[in-house]
Amino acid sequence: MGDFNLALVLVAIIVSIIIFIFNIYLLINYQHPDDKNQAYFPKFVVVFGLTVAFLSILMLPADVANKQACKHAIYNGACNLTLPMKDLWLAIYIVDAVLVFFVIPFAMFYYEGDQDKSVGKRLKSALAWVVTTAVVVALVLGILYGLVGKVDFTVRHLTSATESFPSTWSSFTSGQQCIGNGARQCSAFVGNSSSETTWTQRATFPEYVVALATIVGSVLFSIFGGVGIACLPLGLIFSFIRRPKAVITRSQYIKEATELGKKARELKKAADALHQEERSGSKGRKWRKNTKALEKELLLLEEDVKALEEMYPQGEKAETTWAMTVLGYLAKLVLGVLGLVVSIAWIAHIVIYLLIDPPLSSFLNEVFIKLDDIWGLLGTAAFAFFCMYLLLAVIAGAMMLGLRLVFVTIHPMKWGATLMNSFLFNVGLILLCSISVIQFCSTAFAYYAQATAAQEIFGHTLQSLRGIKYLYKYNVFQIAFIVLAGLTFVYYAAFGWRRKKPSGRFQLSS
Repeated sequence: MGDFNLALVLVAIIVSIIIFIFNIYLLINYQHPDDKNQAYFPKFVVVFGLTVAFLSILMLPADVANKQACKHAIYNGACNLTLPMKDLWLAIYIVDAVLVFFVIPFAMFYYEGDQDKSVGKRLKSALAWVVTTAVVVALVLGILYGLVGKVDFTVRHLTSATESFPSTWSSFTSGQQCIGNGARQCSAFVGNSSSETTWTQRATFPEYVVALATIVGSVLFSIFGGVGIACLPLGLIFSFIRRPKAVITRSQYIKEATELGKKARELKKAADALHQEERSGSKGRKWRKNTKALEKELLLLEEDVKALEEMYPQGEKAETTWAMTVLGYLAKLVLGVLGLVVSIAWIAHIVIYLLIDPPLSSFLNEVFIKLDDIWGLLGTAAFAFFCMYLLLAVIAGAMMLGLRLVFVTIHPMKWGATLMNSFLFNVGLILLCSISVIQFCSTAFAYYAQATAAQEIFGHTLQSLRGIKYLYKYNVFQIAFIVLAGLTFVYYAAFGWRRKKPSGRFQLSS
């Protein structure tokens, strides 16, 4: 490699190792005690999936840095890039798709299988589901690729006159810039609309798989990300507003604890009834609906228990515990305000740069470029932060909708109490949406990330695929994102300051 940049390769290796270690740390500290020293395959899938997701997000800043290897070349093809980014993009997203549609479902089916069955029967059942899914996905991909797996590029045919190589350049002046006697404007300016034509070629199968996975992820990203971009910071801010203002008395604590104990007994009775129905084989739609409702009630009960413990700290270090609670809510306020600034910046950038044609300003693109001028990696780090923030917004949006919509299954992440099926679900969601986050960022920051491999895959190819290009041509996902973000802001402005009163949840004393 002529312009081999050893530093970039070393940074890539070191960051990969750090991310892998960090994901192991998350797994160890978030896993449920029941999963310790078992469920090793789901744990491996969780760590590997999170590593792929984080690396895929960080690959876009790496792609921008990789482009700098050719900054002194006349054109990109005139030098050898440090890393083969296009091959890396395709490889990591094929791995992403395999994990989302095959490996993670297999791990979830196996983990959630009937514990009374033998390992062999659980493996057989999980494998049957995955093989069925694989056949359906393969048929859908094959049919779609065969019928519409083509790229339609709009091109313009231009011609120019020729003449002998001049001995001097005196014939070219400000009034005569083009080749050809008497030509005052070049063909690029005088070409009429009839010179436009459509150039069609078949997309490669890996690119088509990435494109379809991006479409699926974009639907989820538009819904969960649009809601999450607002509820992530506002949830923290209104959590501070609804915080306990003072420690309650012992009599209040006993009263609230008695009510929560009564609710816990009712939920246990309902859980026993559902378990009995499961054993009898009557697992219909009503059973699944009741099970999801019970899961939400259990989560709300746990939140009430935690809130009650915060309002009445006990033990020898009760005062210290209360002080830490107060500091925790102050930290939520600070993080919420900072997050609100980032969310507003994201929404403003989407409107200014993507939805208005022509763009009013390149906005955040210019900010990243100026930060790079201050210090080489400062703009790249800010760029990576904005992309990561979108992933956090997706998780926040999924949690908010899961608590309010019965048909959405919730999988909360809790410190020291997260089961592997919840881990796997959230990893699958992160992996699926990470593809869309990258595509979204490569479009939103096209000026900053220009001439990168990501631009080639997610810009030119994806936005020219037959049948898919119209979703991007008319900014369908961006508009849905902004609309849902606006509705969520209105919802929090109207109801966020109130203490929530969902069915079955007990209201604690303030």
